[in-house]
Amino acid sequence: MSALLAVGWEWELRGTLIVIIAVGVLCGSVYLILGTNMGARLGFLVAFTALAGWMFIMGGIWWTYGKGLLGPEASWKPVGNTTIIRDQSSLSGVGILKEPFEPTTDATADATKVASMLQTDGWKKLDSALPSFQQAGSAGSVFMDESKALKAGEFAVVNVFDKGGQRTPSFWNNRIDFLAFFHKPHYSLVEVAPLVPQRSEPGRAPARAVIDTTRSHEYVYMIRDLGSKRKPAAVICISSLIIFLVSCWLLHRRDKLVDQNLGRSATPAKV
Repeated sequence: MSALLAVGWEWELRGTLIVIIAVGVLCGSVYLILGTNMGARLGFLVAFTALAGWMFIMGGIWWTYGKGLLGPEASWKPVGNTTIIRDQSSLSGVGILKEPFEPTTDATADATKVASMLQTDGWKKLDSALPSFQQAGSAGSVFMDESKALKAGEFAVVNVFDKGGQRTPSFWNNRIDFLAFFHKPHYSLVEVAPLVPQRSEPGRAPARAVIDTTRSHEYVYMIRDLGSKRKPAAVICISSLIIFLVSCWLLHRRDKLVDQNLGRSATPAKV
């Protein structure tokens, strides 16, 4: 008994027990009532059909509103081996710039020139007040820190450029887009600038970050992963609908067989 009480009832075991008890009490009680009135087989088929219909409705609500069982959210992902671009001359080699760019000794002028070339090639410069700027900048900072190219606190995000991501088909100047199931690849380019190393002193506030104008800017190249947030709900909804329709057909087939058997005339037994 002491060994049983010493078991750690973690959330995994507790959650499993809750599901088993809930199914046994709720579904089992309904099946018990139907089974005692219709018989074990027919009662099970009716209860199973009702459960599939309820799962279909629940899955449809989850699918519509993005609730319940959810899949991975949309997020920014690295683009192969070209995520961190430390040399501005490599921007054309990975397909970001159409024309080659040769850096000079003026890092500030080079950054301005690259920004102009990006906008000429179809990249959109995002306003720093937009949430999309903050999201892409945060993801780019994580990739930069993970790559060990620059550590957190050694750089600052100065620009974010966006390209692609159009949804089709859409109508009326993109005002009607509920049928836009197709998406073009969505890319983001985060421009970071190295900071001047600051010496921290105990008891004093950290010094204000200053961009190092002697070092060239670096870039983080990312692609948008749309995720599959509603996929689990869609699978539950569609599979439950199929099971519900098959179960309804079985019930209909059984009723027809019962009617045929009841409509036959009784044949007297031969002595």
